[in-house]
Amino acid sequence: MITIFRNAKIFDGRNEDILDGGDVVVENGRIREVGRSCGPFADSFTIDCRGRYLMPGLIDCHFHANSPSLNIAANDQMPPPLRTAHAVKVLEGTLTRGFTTVRDAAGGDVGLWMALEQGLIKGPRFFFSGRGISQTGGHGDFRPGNQHEICGCRGYAGSDSLVADGADAVRSAVREELRKGAHQIKIYVSGGALSPTDPMWMPQFTEEEIRAAVYEASTRRAYVMAHSHTDDSSRRCSEYGVRTIEHGTLINRDETARILAKNGTYVVPTLSVVDVLQRHRDRLHLPPQILDKINSVGSEMLRSIEVCARAGVALGLGTDLFGHDFHPNQGGELELRGQVSKPIEVLRSATSINAEILQMPSELGCIKPGAFADILVLEGDPFSDLALFRTPLKNIPVIMKGGVFVRNSLS
Repeated sequence: MITIFRNAKIFDGRNEDILDGGDVVVENGRIREVGRSCGPFADSFTIDCRGRYLMPGLIDCHFHANSPSLNIAANDQMPPPLRTAHAVKVLEGTLTRGFTTVRDAAGGDVGLWMALEQGLIKGPRFFFSGRGISQTGGHGDFRPGNQHEICGCRGYAGSDSLVADGADAVRSAVREELRKGAHQIKIYVSGGALSPTDPMWMPQFTEEEIRAAVYEASTRRAYVMAHSHTDDSSRRCSEYGVRTIEHGTLINRDETARILAKNGTYVVPTLSVVDVLQRHRDRLHLPPQILDKINSVGSEMLRSIEVCARAGVALGLGTDLFGHDFHPNQGGELELRGQVSKPIEVLRSATSINAEILQMPSELGCIKPGAFADILVLEGDPFSDLALFRTPLKNIPVIMKGGVFVRNSLS
């Protein structure tokens, strides 16, 4: 069966020039043809878009499926089947919000990927990192500072992350996650908001440790994504071969941004998580030290995006949301980015640039022949109102993933 979208305003994921009155032909899960007056085709199903915008499915490049709440210690204690049940709910909701692809940034595993690939659960395309890798006392070490080791064992291995110290230990940890099928590797190279013992400014991992992770990932044609808030840690990551900087909220020097641009290092800002933490601080009962860390980056996030954009750094888009209570805010990331970026820049970040990050620029995040048929039809103009992605049930009447309708309220 061929599906034809007719009479659409087509944003292809890259070009600001819109193909008005265009058609998209879908066959066998991929886009067969894009143009005007395509066909006719026998045995076809047609949707008249009536001048609505058509665009690629959204991509969230900093996502957490396997983290039911912001309380990481509680997540660690949760029985794995219960944690998986939460993940299923999050993944199903993500797809109905128009995100047809996600890159899991720690915690997602091969089991979730297999369940999605085999159709046992519904959700987006899933690129997982396995467990993130942290130094002792780093952002991925969620043991409280007053925890006393009574068993003689050392180190931490939680639901989202594990500890490895020294280049050889990092090398071993990376190899293990790659053995288990990880599409990319996550490391932690600066302090973070939710971790209990590290200040935000703290540099983490040595050059040798970071380079060991980068090299091992390259042997599988994979890459390293690095949690990094500070200007210094982001520069180090770029110089040592890390592919993507996650958050980058304190990149404040033009020189650093120019280095990132020269090295082809991507930055994936994540505005939603800080927005949620600030708006729901009373409900979440966050400790004062965590609130202080959140406030220290909240005022700097938009400035860092401006600094990076001015230098020509390629900016992706991620949300970093935890738990199905807060994942419904996912589409709001585009509106938040619109505070500092033009709509075309935000839409590119959420589609074609994120597809580049995933190393699939010709198959994801684009509307062109040969690409996966991951397609949205919108009510409203995304170039004048990015807020429409906040209410997907109202404003995204058609969602298609791989040629299969997730939602179609136009026919």
